[in-house]
Amino acid sequence: MKRPHCLAAICLLFAAVFVVLDQTGAAGQSRLPPCPENQDQRRHNCYGPYTWDDGTKYVGEWKEEQVNGQGTFTWPDGRKYVGEWKHGQRNGRGMLTWADGRKYVGDWKDDKRNGHGTLTSPDGHQYVGEYKDDMPNGRGTFTWADGEKYVGEFRDGAYNGRGTLYAPDGTVKQAGRWENNRFLGP
Repeated sequence: MKRPHCLAAICLLFAAVFVVLDQTGAAGQSRLPPCPENQDQRRHNCYGPYTWDDGTKYVGEWKEEQVNGQGTFTWPDGRKYVGEWKHGQRNGRGMLTWADGRKYVGDWKDDKRNGHGTLTSPDGHQYVGEYKDDMPNGRGTFTWADGEKYVGEFRDGAYNGRGTLYAPDGTVKQAGRWENNRFLGP
């Protein structure tokens, strides 16, 4: 039962990489003309780097003085986002990595995780499923490092609705209705 989820996560990662390569070319370059080298000049319909005073960096496409299109944003705290932008916000497909090793690959809307995505942590936990407003909402699977997993409905990041909790060996521990991570019964 673990292999389909692994395969889905691998396919999602490859799809995200191919989308970025398709949009920007194999070398990570855009089809847009280069932006002015002087950072004080207007950036519109161009491709290029920009570094803010706090060390935050962006390399990618610009439109109307905003990051727009494909690009990579790197923060001083070690976070890095590679993907699509619209009007200065993460929108579309992208991958966010944190300095501690967490990684999200999936859909974004208005700078929040929205749609389908996979969040993995360095300790082996993984969530694969639907997001709304940066939280697991809808159908999803949360897997612990030891192999125990919950498959079912989420609301605001918690088990809510119908779901099944499986032991690491795949046997059902609890199946039924859940509310705020509490099992209510069949």
